Amino acid sequence: MEEPEMQLKGKKVTDKFTESVYVLANEPSVALYRLQEHVRRSLPELAQHKADMQRWEEQSQGAIYTVEYACSAVKNLVDSSVYFRSVEGLLKQAISIRDHMNATAQGHSPEEPPPPSSA
Repeated sequence: MEEPEMQLKGKKVTDKFTESVYVLANEPSVALYRLQEHVRRSLPELAQHKADMQRWEEQSQGAIYTVEYACSAVKNLVDSSVYFRSVEGLLKQAISIRDHMNATAQGHSPEEPPPPSSA
């Protein structure tokens, strides 16, 4: 064979060999192997992130519940102000009745002050 013909056949062989190597390197099973390798390396870190996020979510839910409960308690206190005013009025009335009863028991009228006690 002559030199140019030999070069042409050599080029064909190298081209076919290069194409075969390229096909083997990019074969789907190789791609799946690389994907599996990537998942195996990154999965533990992703699992840790997931566990951290779940823990933070639980803590957040607890904090939200606490805040909602506190807001409810404050709202109930505000709503109770009517009752506190009523109790205050009743206490003032009871003190007045007590003073009146003490004054009556000592023989004084409620309008005149009791005599000073000598101590």
